[in-house]
Amino acid sequence: MNDNINYIKNTILIVDDVELNRVILTEAFKDDYTILESDNGETALKLIAEHKDSIAAVLLDILMPVMNGFEVLQKLNDMGLVDKIPIFLITAYDSEESLISGYNLGAMDIISKPIIPYFVKKRVNSIVELFRSREQLQDECFRQQDMLHEQALEIQSLNHSMIETLATAIEFHSCESGEHVRRIRDITNYMMNTLSHLHPDIYNFDDNQIELVSTAAVLHDVGKIAISDVILNKPGRLTDEEFEIMKTHTLRGCDLLHNIPKIEESPIYEYAYDICRHHHERWDGRGYPDRLKGDEISIYAQIVSIADVYEALTSKRVYKPAFTHEKAFEMILNGECGQFNPILLEGFKEISDKLKVMAESHKDIIQNC
Repeated sequence: MNDNINYIKNTILIVDDVELNRVILTEAFKDDYTILESDNGETALKLIAEHKDSIAAVLLDILMPVMNGFEVLQKLNDMGLVDKIPIFLITAYDSEESLISGYNLGAMDIISKPIIPYFVKKRVNSIVELFRSREQLQDECFRQQDMLHEQALEIQSLNHSMIETLATAIEFHSCESGEHVRRIRDITNYMMNTLSHLHPDIYNFDDNQIELVSTAAVLHDVGKIAISDVILNKPGRLTDEEFEIMKTHTLRGCDLLHNIPKIEESPIYEYAYDICRHHHERWDGRGYPDRLKGDEISIYAQIVSIADVYEALTSKRVYKPAFTHEKAFEMILNGECGQFNPILLEGFKEISDKLKVMAESHKDIIQNC
């Protein structure tokens, strides 16, 4: 919220080198406002700088020593204050040129001498009330924006929790730990940040994009919910027919996402759909389901692909033990798990230490179905 707005701006600054004029204006406003006085423009600017959050209006004479009213008005323009504090020019010389100059510099009104207190008070009070109403409206808008932002963050947090819960349930369905999806999310985050650092000219990911893709990554295997437990949890090697069925989880995941009401309106949808479909594609075109090759595969799907392979290698499965970090790294870099983008492998090597810590933290977890 914009806490700097103060509704009780209840001070009027009167700037005039003629004392009588200051006395007349003070008498007109003293019952409703706190009065500040100055007999020259230079002092007036100092007072405005000190009291800008409480000044409701400035009544500014044009012809003064040291600094005239137009010079003061120009300074206030430069300081960006003419939109926040209504300035009234007071002059005995209401020539067309003076009027135009005053309005062009941001004066709200120009009051002619001799001063008639009743009319001056009416004109000033009307403008002050207008400014107060505008500030109240602006403050209410800021308050509403803050509230909407907080609600959006709450909804985003809830959505992320729901997505993670769904993905974790699917991992349990395939006898894998729910930590698997969180590690995929973390590796994706590490990789995107590292690539942005290594190759900002190619991969200039912003924080919001990294957050969205990392969250979308946990849904990479959502299609496995449609695959039979017999195939998912088979301890031995899959037959060719079983493997073909397993491969359909990429497309089944896309179907599932597509059928979630209104998800297409979410900024995460595009990333989640792409990752679900293409995280098993390979750089050399030997992946599935679309046989994409090279940069035909989005960088997001490529990143989740390498994260998924590393995580699978370093985790215990019903059909294999967990490999060490070093062994998994060697297998990926040597191409034993398919070909990956060389730039991606460069980033992968950069996060080796982080991945080793991650692998060590869960190496003793026993996964039972």
